[in-house]
Amino acid sequence: MSAPDRRLTLIRDGVADRRLEGLVAADRFQDVTPMQVSAPLASLRAAPRPDAEQEDQMLFGELFDVLFEDGEFAFGQARRDRYVGYVPIDALSAPVLTPDHRVAALRTYAFAEPDIKSAIVGLYSLNALVTVEAREGRFVRGARSGWFVADHLAPVGRFETDYVAVAERFLRAPYQWGGRESLGLDCSALTQQALYACGRACPRDTDLQRAFFPEIAEADRRRGDLVFWKGHVAILLDPDTILHANAHHMATAIEPLAEAVARIAATPTGGVLGYRRV
Repeated sequence: MSAPDRRLTLIRDGVADRRLEGLVAADRFQDVTPMQVSAPLASLRAAPRPDAEQEDQMLFGELFDVLFEDGEFAFGQARRDRYVGYVPIDALSAPVLTPDHRVAALRTYAFAEPDIKSAIVGLYSLNALVTVEAREGRFVRGARSGWFVADHLAPVGRFETDYVAVAERFLRAPYQWGGRESLGLDCSALTQQALYACGRACPRDTDLQRAFFPEIAEADRRRGDLVFWKGHVAILLDPDTILHANAHHMATAIEPLAEAVARIAATPTGGVLGYRRV
C-alpha cells in the first residue's frame, strides 16, 4: 500500500481528520472546524511560519477545514483543491457564508463605499467567492469585504466557456511559486484557475493534473490540450504554440512549442512526458 499523499491528506504531528480513521495511522483523530478566507488572499504554507515555503494560495471566500491551531496559524485543508497546509488565522473567519457570486474579472477592487472615489479595501482575483448582501446603483456589497462593481462579478453557476481564452488573460503575469492570484501564479495554477472560471474541476499540481486528464497522442494535439514535463505544464494555443507560467521567463508567456521542448530538454527537467486532453 502506498503512503498517503502528504499534500492532500489531512494529518500532521500525529493528529488526523476524523474522516481518515481506519485509513491512516494517527495518535488522535478529531473533527475539523470549517472556516472561510476573509482576506483577499491567503498563503498556504508548508510550516507555521510567515517565511515558510508557500505551497498554494487560497482566494477570498474559499473554505478551509481547520484541524488544529499552531501559534498564529491554522493547519487544515482547502476545500477547493484539497491541499493541506498552514494558513494565518487572521485570514480566516467563521461562520461559513454561502457564496452566490464569483469574481469574473481578472482582478477587481472592493471599495469602502459604493463610490470609486472611496477608499480601496482590497484587490480580489479571478474566482474569488463573494456573498452579496446589498446593492446600490452599479455596486454590490460583499460580506466581509466591500463594495464591488457589479459587472466584475458573475453569479455562481455562470461560467466562461473557453478556458484557453481565460488563461490568455494572465499573459505577462509574473511567475510566483505556489501562486494562484491574478498578480502572479505558477504553471499548474494557470491551468487550474482558467478551468475554475469555466466551472471545471482541476487538481493543484502538475503530476495530479497529468493523472487526472486523459492521455492523447502527440500527433493529435490541438488548442486546449496540455503538454507535461516533470514538474511543469503548458497550455496549447494551437498545435505548435504554448502558453505557460514559467520560471525561465519569470512570467506567463507565449512561445513556440518546439523552442520550449528543446530548451527544457537541456535542463534537469528533461523531455516531454506526454499530452492530455482537457
